[in-house]
Amino acid sequence: MTIIDKINANIDRQEVFYSFEFFPPKTPAGVDNLYARMDRMAALEPLFCDMTWGAGGSSAQLTLELSANAQQLSGLEMLMHMTCTNMAEQDIKQALDQARDAGIRNILALRGDPVRGASSFNECDRGFSHGVDLVRYIRQHYGNQFCIAVAGYPEGHAESSHEDLAVGVQYLKEKVDAGADFVISQLFYDVSVFLDFVQACRAAGITVPIIPGIMPIQNYGGFERMTSFCKTFVPDDVREALEPIKDNDEAVKDYGVQLGITMSQQLIDAGVPGLHFYTLNLERSVRRILEGLSSLSRHVPRRELPWETSMLSKRASESVRPIYWSNRPKSYVHRTAMWDEYPNGRWGNSESPAFGELTESHFAPSNTWTPVERRSMWGDAPASKEDIRNVFVRYVRGEISSLPWCDAALHDETSTVQQELASANAAGFLTINSQPRVNGAVSDDPMFGWGGPGGRVYQKAYVECFVSPENMKTIITNAAKKPSVQYHAVNLIGHSYLNASKSAVAVTWGVFPNKEIQQPTIVDSSSFLVWKDEAFALWLKSWASLYEPSSPSFKLLHEIHDTYFLVSIVDNDFMNGHIWDLFEASVSPVTSP
Repeated sequence: MTIIDKINANIDRQEVFYSFEFFPPKTPAGVDNLYARMDRMAALEPLFCDMTWGAGGSSAQLTLELSANAQQLSGLEMLMHMTCTNMAEQDIKQALDQARDAGIRNILALRGDPVRGASSFNECDRGFSHGVDLVRYIRQHYGNQFCIAVAGYPEGHAESSHEDLAVGVQYLKEKVDAGADFVISQLFYDVSVFLDFVQACRAAGITVPIIPGIMPIQNYGGFERMTSFCKTFVPDDVREALEPIKDNDEAVKDYGVQLGITMSQQLIDAGVPGLHFYTLNLERSVRRILEGLSSLSRHVPRRELPWETSMLSKRASESVRPIYWSNRPKSYVHRTAMWDEYPNGRWGNSESPAFGELTESHFAPSNTWTPVERRSMWGDAPASKEDIRNVFVRYVRGEISSLPWCDAALHDETSTVQQELASANAAGFLTINSQPRVNGAVSDDPMFGWGGPGGRVYQKAYVECFVSPENMKTIITNAAKKPSVQYHAVNLIGHSYLNASKSAVAVTWGVFPNKEIQQPTIVDSSSFLVWKDEAFALWLKSWASLYEPSSPSFKLLHEIHDTYFLVSIVDNDFMNGHIWDLFEASVSPVTSP
């Protein structure tokens, strides 16, 4: 499904959508920060995101890399910019081929800005003069392999006068007639200007969706530069509101949020299908605007599946995953990237497709925490197992944001068992993955819901933890009293305990109208043993590596790595089960002397 398919589906459902624009940072650290930011903003479930392209293709490779990774790893539907400024035809073809091969199916076709150092646009030898040439080229050579978006200018292009709006609309119609699927507008600060533009487009016979582009005001200097460069009309009331606060960055940002809310609500009331936010790679203002929109406040993001999906086209039919990588989804995607087919409907037998070999790249931090920040979270110099337990307790209480096995903070659903998790960790059952039991929650439940409307979703309680040999005995003893519980435990050298068959078992499923039962999350012994190597290695690669090899902290973590068991536990009683009983030590009655 391309972006235009998703837009049309939202229009049919009368659901207003939103989307975000990002640009390629100039430094490696900036790239890492952007990946983390896109991950966080992906949780807002934008319909799509777009990535800009430097003049003359100056950021072409980085744009392609960022777009492909965001689509594959963060589950974002990406719209990749492409310009024809200073780009020969063979360069355009190469870029389009690379985009297609990377699974990108959406292109924003632009003429582009002059290359750096040039004051005006000059046609490249054997290149294109206008955006419409790029649209025609894509349709002629690639047919419908790409969804094509184009830019619209409510106030005319920056190189034209404001009086040339009719000419600009005619140029836009040529691009639509050449094959463009939808339009994203340039920024504006007067809603009536955009609505007049849409009316002019409709009068000219342009029928495709036109999405307003909104740029929240982040600071006064940037606002002045951008509106001057784009020749954007700024209403008097906006200038009057900004003048007395222009030297107060926080006040300007707060005003920008309120203006963004007001403009967005006016646009929604006027019937726009969606809102496109120029984020400037910033997160807070856009998030606050969305939170402030009354017409969107009732919107509950609807996950297609209970895990983070990939937008890579060859994974489009993927509908089943093992639960073990729930908190490290990027590692799972990397390790299964070479599969020709992905499980759809049911997981295969225990001879499931081979996982990719572990490499150093799997242990690179997937967040932007520095070693100093990670030591601050996980301990500057942990000296005892109690210190280690306290790190896990702090994580499940939300006091720190990650663990080596958990890329981000706890999922919302885990708040329902937060106290039980804290108690288990304090007792030395070091949890790295869990889910509470759910018995028939509606599929649009804000905490547990996923899939389409009108369904019911179910979960078996699941806990995965590292335990000492002593605590392993506690689990075995307690599980013997609970026939609904199954477990599989393994240590570093492969010594195992298990009380169930090795076949795959669903731990999450959903029942939806006119569909077969969906079982998107499973436990599977073969996959667990693959995950075990990665899970144990993280003790050393991500945590112990923060300390000198001769230090007590390093030796402590190495001891845990060498001696503990990794345990996967499922309570099959999703109606009345209480998995937490497993983590309570049996107390023998005291006899009188």
